[in-house]
Amino acid sequence: MTSPKEILQKYWQYDSFRPLQSEIISSVLEKKDTLALMPTGGGKSLCFQVPGLILDGVTIVITPLIALMKDQVYQLKERNIRAAAIFSGMHKSDIDRTLDNFVLGDYKFLYVSPERLLTEMMIERTKRMNVSLLVIDEAHCISKWGHDFRPSYLKINTFKQYCPKASIIALTATATKETQKDILAQLKLKRPEVFKMSFKRSNLAIYSSESSSKNLELADLINKVRGSSIVYCKTRKDTQEVAHFLKNCGLSADFYHAGLSNELRFKKQEDWIKNKIQIIVSTNAFGMGIDKSDVRSVFHLHIPENMESYYQEIGRAGRDGADSSVFLLYNNQDIEKLKFNLEQAFPPIELLVKLYQSLCNFYKLAYGSIPEQYYEFDSYHFQSTFGLKAIPTYYGMKMLENQGIIEMNDSYQAPSRFQFLINSFELGSLQDKNKDLEKFTQTLLRIYGGELFLNPSIISESEISKAYGAGKIIVERMLRRLEKLNIGSYFQQSGKPTISFLGKRYDAEKLPLNHSEIAKKKKSEKAAIERMINYVSGHRRCRMAQLQDYFGEENVADCGQCDICKLKNEETLRIQKIESLGVELAKQLPIQLSELTLKSETTTFGIEEVIHHFVDRNYWILQNGVLKVNSKN
Repeated sequence: MTSPKEILQKYWQYDSFRPLQSEIISSVLEKKDTLALMPTGGGKSLCFQVPGLILDGVTIVITPLIALMKDQVYQLKERNIRAAAIFSGMHKSDIDRTLDNFVLGDYKFLYVSPERLLTEMMIERTKRMNVSLLVIDEAHCISKWGHDFRPSYLKINTFKQYCPKASIIALTATATKETQKDILAQLKLKRPEVFKMSFKRSNLAIYSSESSSKNLELADLINKVRGSSIVYCKTRKDTQEVAHFLKNCGLSADFYHAGLSNELRFKKQEDWIKNKIQIIVSTNAFGMGIDKSDVRSVFHLHIPENMESYYQEIGRAGRDGADSSVFLLYNNQDIEKLKFNLEQAFPPIELLVKLYQSLCNFYKLAYGSIPEQYYEFDSYHFQSTFGLKAIPTYYGMKMLENQGIIEMNDSYQAPSRFQFLINSFELGSLQDKNKDLEKFTQTLLRIYGGELFLNPSIISESEISKAYGAGKIIVERMLRRLEKLNIGSYFQQSGKPTISFLGKRYDAEKLPLNHSEIAKKKKSEKAAIERMINYVSGHRRCRMAQLQDYFGEENVADCGQCDICKLKNEETLRIQKIESLGVELAKQLPIQLSELTLKSETTTFGIEEVIHHFVDRNYWILQNGVLKVNSKN
């Protein structure tokens, strides 16, 4: 049998493994169920790709991240390793052909989104495959208490029965102790080997500060740190505005977000990887699966929702082991936005009941019936029929899915969105010059209002089509035209959203909602936000130590290089200097205060500061203008 090291050298041209990789690979090759907790940049993919090439048969990789699976398939193909991916939005004939390649051919790695696992086609072909390894990437998604719970991950246990000879490896970069326990319980791993890398990144210096002028401070910091940088922004509009600002400051910058075409995203990514541009300004869509080790700095111009997301994103700095810096700049608006988003994500129970009843009426489902099919779901038609608003409906449907009442395919999770990239004054000037665009943009504003200038807003091409008086294809062309002219950012939904009902048709008033679970989840997410706010605004404890503590590490030490540690170090040096000067002054005591002199010429401290230090600590006493040592100490 070929050794792991030989595989590593043959396909990746590396001479040695990173810490824990070799041990994890050995566990997989010994057919042991394995859980690997490896921080971002730890080299998770090699832990299943290397044994997958050694073992006979197929490796199935379950991951929710379509961009990541496409990137890894591309990387494997570049190394002459046969791989393919299946995800929602693919044509049925393409899925059919892809699965046949794994049944009949010598393909090794099949990447699949969890939504596809229990489709009839996937089940039947999996039964005919020789599956030797089942990989659960982003394993925290199976935990309801993880930061990114996905109900579709609960299908994995059922799917396991169709590849009974496969050993299992679950991997995650971010899991608290509670989430780790839940992963093991949910996946029902047999006597698992658990491997944990330390979450400490000794080469990262972490800084956080409140800023009233983020862009100016960002440009100043980038000029100081030099090297390749990632700047994370909350919205697509922000990425373009910040990149434009940095360019005007004479810096090499470009923007990146999921709304761009595949070709444009790939070009921008490659230009940054090859250092043709220094700074990529992006939403959190950027970074997954991108192999660039020499990132010298990562910036956040917003507060991430939780410690897990933050840790993953800063972990893209300094993967080569060289000293790197990460900065977070925030203001009070960022804090208020986090709190607002939390309330939106947990709609009232009354809305959930109304949504379910409306869905049953929409599809004419009889009470007690067992719907067994997938239904196409037109969100605009549904919302307009029952007088529902888009955003509450979106979050309400997600909540019903999390409660196991319905299931939406991943096209619903990524609805069409649009945002203006210019302000209202600029749009008005543009309308005067382009009358053909005037009616269309006015239609958009009449339906969705000024929110289109602030954030990427969920839109419905069907709704716009009805209001504009033109076909859906015309509407899509107009939206793409606005994007091409840099007037707006348009993300088009891929594939048709579908809905299925899990279980019988319930009485809406007796909907089996787990109220305590919903309350616990909201409480958990609220605590995560509060912890994040305290983390960025606090100035008492080492920032790296706080991260390690959050992920369950014990006996952690201060990093010595974050902004808090540096302040502590400066204060320690200041006190040491004051106490050294105090020794010099103590030789003159007791003495009239007016006669006290300090001979050291190098100090930046005055006599008053030294005296205050010792008097405040009750080491010295000042009485009637005479300074003397406190004999009681």
